[in-house]
Amino acid sequence: MELFATASLQEHQKALLTLLEEFDRVCKQLKISYVLFAGTMLGAVRHKGIIPWDDDLDVLMMRRDYNRFLNEAETVLNKDRFFLQKEFSEHWPMFFSKLRLNNTACIEKYHPKDSETHQGVYIDLFPCDNAFNNGFGRKLQFLASKVVIAKSLSERGYETDSKKKKAFMCFCKILPRPLFLKLTQGGSEESEYVHTFLGAASSFQKNIYSRKCFDEIIEFEFEGREYPISAKYDELLTTMYGDYMELPPPEERTVKQHAVLVDLERSYEEYKDYHKNLEFDVYTRSIR
Repeated sequence: MELFATASLQEHQKALLTLLEEFDRVCKQLKISYVLFAGTMLGAVRHKGIIPWDDDLDVLMMRRDYNRFLNEAETVLNKDRFFLQKEFSEHWPMFFSKLRLNNTACIEKYHPKDSETHQGVYIDLFPCDNAFNNGFGRKLQFLASKVVIAKSLSERGYETDSKKKKAFMCFCKILPRPLFLKLTQGGSEESEYVHTFLGAASSFQKNIYSRKCFDEIIEFEFEGREYPISAKYDELLTTMYGDYMELPPPEERTVKQHAVLVDLERSYEEYKDYHKNLEFDVYTRSIR
């Protein structure tokens, strides 16, 4: 198959904003709370929009709101244009959800085990869970989340050159996901802390926050519109990125390259044979 032209970063970002606008519309109609999160929150504060070299958007919801969104969004979602890819659903074994743009392709650098997986352009929808008050309990939750994540990645078709990662994923196949998922989500709503371990967190400390960080939400300019972020964005961004207002050196201002190909004119279904035969080096993403 001849390789179609990949959309430019600017075109990709425009499609991401289309997804965010629909997500925001649905949340407002259903009165569901959420915030821009991680690099998207950083972009709002530092750039008043998408980080110029970024190619994804992240939103975060408290688990109760997240579950409501998964259960109710399709009643008002424009399903002709958008697809809600729910966690642990048919064709999507992952531990978080995505909102996808139909009739587009976002071909990522892995070979999916399920050929029916929707692979349109997307934004990530992450849950925020209750953490235990004590440090030992939070560490158990973090370890349990690693089991959940490893099982999901293995089922999706994650590829790595790391022997340790391969061994851990193989070991996790025999472990019961419901038990470890329950532990990961097991904190009380009365706890002082929340966590985002199921945002594929690689760091323990950078994914634990005071619950108060999400008690007050403010509207913030993002690409010419107003979107919600935590009023304590400084505390959150400092936890995640340190001196977040300092720009990285020019050589590090590069696209994370979540996808090897982005096509806004053709569906991912047209790329199934191409994707199946795609060869690439196993890669590691960096976030800044």
